[in-house]
Amino acid sequence: MSSEALASRVELATVDSTNAEAFRQAPDLRGPLWILAGEQTAGKGRRARAWASPPGNFHASLVQRITEPPARLGLRSFVAALALYDAFQALTGLGAGFALKWPNDVLLNGGKLTGILLEASGQTLVIGIGVNLIAAPPAETLEPGAVAPVSLLAETGLRITPARFLDALAPAMEDWEARLRADGFAPLREAWLSRAARLGERIIARTGTETREGIFETIDHEGNLILRMSGGAIAIPAADVFF
Repeated sequence: MSSEALASRVELATVDSTNAEAFRQAPDLRGPLWILAGEQTAGKGRRARAWASPPGNFHASLVQRITEPPARLGLRSFVAALALYDAFQALTGLGAGFALKWPNDVLLNGGKLTGILLEASGQTLVIGIGVNLIAAPPAETLEPGAVAPVSLLAETGLRITPARFLDALAPAMEDWEARLRADGFAPLREAWLSRAARLGERIIARTGTETREGIFETIDHEGNLILRMSGGAIAIPAADVFF
């Protein structure tokens, strides 16, 4: 992706969902396109959960065409997480406090700051990103054991507009995407692990059918969570992680 292509963006005052709008824009796509909305009325997170989208927070989606196997498309969650980490550090100047939670969250001071949702249809990939820039949803709206949400404003005192945040995020996304295409997942895996939350500690990985508890050992070359349990290490491709 070129920086010229990534500079393309559509800014909307309100929309049902930036991911939904991204798919509506996809048939006329001429290059990667950002959809940035001031407010979402039907934002969603992973597993179709509702995502609170008040004005002042960041709600955006990047839509692009990528001709790769589905497993490779999933690696863009690491592209997005690393880019978010870089954007936060560039805008805040903070050297500590941020960490990456598998599979695709950014934490600040241990609280959940962002959410990432990947959706694909054919060769169209949409990366939806939500950031609690000024407000976080009440903790009581979360499922038991989930990481409590935080906002950038409450944790740092910094008020950053969605447009300014996208100005920092878009080039960071381009940089990590270029590294993935040129060098494969290995450098992204190394960078992600160096920023990982609870690496080497006991965590809980919960899918729709079962719950596993063990030591977060690493992620493998496909981005799977490697959890060491009493019977040995297992690879988990998708799960919700609890601390």
